[in-house]
Amino acid sequence: MPFYINTEHLRNEIEYPRRYQSQNLIKSSIVVFLSILLFLLAFKPFGVYDPELRMHYFFICFLHALAPAVVLFIYFRTVNYFRILKNKTEWTLLKEYIYIGFLLVFIGITSFLMRDLLYTNSNNWSWNYLFEEIRNCLVAGIFFYFFLRLSSFYLESKKGSPFILQFIPLEVEPEKAALISDLFISTQVKQDDFSLNVDQLLFAKADGNYIELTKSNGSQITTEVKRISLTQFENQITDYPHFFRCHRTYLVNMFKVEKVSGNSQGYVLSFSETDVKIPVSRKQVDSFNDYYQELRSKCIP
Repeated sequence: MPFYINTEHLRNEIEYPRRYQSQNLIKSSIVVFLSILLFLLAFKPFGVYDPELRMHYFFICFLHALAPAVVLFIYFRTVNYFRILKNKTEWTLLKEYIYIGFLLVFIGITSFLMRDLLYTNSNNWSWNYLFEEIRNCLVAGIFFYFFLRLSSFYLESKKGSPFILQFIPLEVEPEKAALISDLFISTQVKQDDFSLNVDQLLFAKADGNYIELTKSNGSQITTEVKRISLTQFENQITDYPHFFRCHRTYLVNMFKVEKVSGNSQGYVLSFSETDVKIPVSRKQVDSFNDYYQELRSKCIP
């Protein structure tokens, strides 16, 4: 039997991780610093010859933990700068692993350059120690990276629903297909009444006593403003259960949602037809989860 590894998930586009975003880099750097410092103090993972130490072991551990935190901060600040400069938004797991690999190499080189400050060894500038520092950073760095990723996954799973990681776009179930696509909507002013093709509707947004209807007709996206409140509009499409009030100002077509991200503090819904993101409020997260599962059970034969 030929050996096969499924690498498709490595190339699938994902949301750029919040831990690398500029506003969270200080927090991420502090977490890395404290994790490495505690690990070094508790386990002394690599051999240390005490007579070579230029300072107390605690301060050596402090500098060995501080260097990766500083390199991490500078590295991803630079990455974020060029991402913004080049207007790049795509991100994949494969790209993340490559970036982390380069980061660990840079940390290893930084540790090598610190050797003269920390140790009285005549071979501090040897190729052997350069290789050793890079090797140690790769071994320990990969361990810490996956440990922190697993910890983050656990915390996010505790905060929100893990089904988001496995979100599968819904398919139109037979009951919905049997419904009439064109729906007549009545407003408070008769001349403002209108017909709507509900199959084309992506979402509706409240704007006072008006709503904005965003529709997709093939590759064309259109937005129309109608004189009716979102609640009144919602009451007239109750026969179409695939529309969900995900936020006080948004009503979304669940069959048009392509991707979901977020946690218990709120979700963000994405569509294949447009770059517009729709929020799911914190209060509606559980209802959204239940509604998705209900619709999905009807879609699965």
